[in-house]
Amino acid sequence: MDSKKLGILGEKIAQRYLEKKGYQILDKNYSSKFVSGPQRGEIDIVAKKGETISFVEVKTLENSRESLAISPEEKFNWQKKRKIVKMAESWLMEKKIPFDSKWQIDVVSIKINLENKRAKILHFENV
Repeated sequence: MDSKKLGILGEKIAQRYLEKKGYQILDKNYSSKFVSGPQRGEIDIVAKKGETISFVEVKTLENSRESLAISPEEKFNWQKKRKIVKMAESWLMEKKIPFDSKWQIDVVSIKINLENKRAKILHFENV
């Protein structure tokens, strides 16, 4: 399976997981141009539970010998976090939600075994 299809599958799995945990999905694959230039960013899922809005980055890897050395969440680095914070602020501005509202960045890590069609899901809140 190519990485784009794997990513789409991971986002669908993450959405179902979050909905089962009581999150309301507000937006998916939100993208916007940064004010500071042409670079674009994307937020995989925007969800809300209680009063807190979660901007969720989904990281998916196929469970294979090559991927045993790394966990999907390890692919979420400080540059990606910085980009998501900018995107979150853009989303909040666009929706006219004050920046001082309760919001956080979450990572959903998914390792998929395509042979037995099972996924290991880890949810890291407020990273």
